[in-house]
Amino acid sequence: MSEGVKRLPIVLIAGPTGVGKTALSLELASRLSTEIVNADSMQVYRFMDIGTAKPSAEERARTSHHLLDVVDPDEPFDAAAYAELAHRVIATLHIGGKIPLVVGGTGLYMKVLTRGICQGPEVDASLREALRLREQQEGIKPLHAELKRVDPVLGASLHPHDRQRILRALEVFQSTGRPLSDWQSAHRFEPALYPTVKVFLTRSREELYRRIDRRVLDMMASGLLDEVRELLHRGYAPGLKPMQSLGYRQLVQHLVDGLPLETAVEEIQRDTRRYAKRQMTWFRADPEFHWMHADDSRCGLPRSTGGWRWRAAGLR
Repeated sequence: MSEGVKRLPIVLIAGPTGVGKTALSLELASRLSTEIVNADSMQVYRFMDIGTAKPSAEERARTSHHLLDVVDPDEPFDAAAYAELAHRVIATLHIGGKIPLVVGGTGLYMKVLTRGICQGPEVDASLREALRLREQQEGIKPLHAELKRVDPVLGASLHPHDRQRILRALEVFQSTGRPLSDWQSAHRFEPALYPTVKVFLTRSREELYRRIDRRVLDMMASGLLDEVRELLHRGYAPGLKPMQSLGYRQLVQHLVDGLPLETAVEEIQRDTRRYAKRQMTWFRADPEFHWMHADDSRCGLPRSTGGWRWRAAGLR
């Protein structure tokens, strides 16, 4: 591969859920004659379309999208697996002279893609199994409370239903006596793997929350409840990580446990607003992201790959 191909950039378009990333990325992909690489941790799962707000068939027809529908909901998938697949796609696009648009709201996926990943220590399989059995017997909430005691930094940052990461953090602490957050802070991330332009779309809190509430209602009108019902019919257990994600968890509680539908919808709206707030906190910690209002971001869009640095920076 030539040095010129190696040094082609990638453009990261991030933002909280519901801010309008899809509209900008489609327009920018058209201007640059390029393709989109998904960076949403839920859109990698098959059969989960409405609740993850995947691009529609019409939107996918406008430009090629990569890393959608990669695995079934009961298959393991994590940031390391994402980075491996994304690097392959980016290499192929670079060989074709294209600037990939990496689009999504999963900050960890973008971080490992551009800076590498902290693998952490290996742990004994018996310890992992013991924690798994505890989780089956006690549920995830007591384990999350334990994590907040032994690793308050990571415990505070993880969602109480993030089973996979909670168990991983506990197994590392129990195996080494050292919080996983310490391992992560000591990890020396690699120099930037690509030249990057990082754009974070935002709106006022009031406007964003209105959009989120409206989008949840639109998802319900589009058949989200039937989508969750079909996942259960296919045999996907309610405790699976994807089934515990926003929208799916609350509707599983409605279908399985009898939670009133109106309450479930209100909880989806509330929890999605909280998630959007956490997303903004995550990306605010990366000073390389250019923050801009989503409606202003289309002014001065680059019309070609030439002069990509100043053109992309001019999106602000």
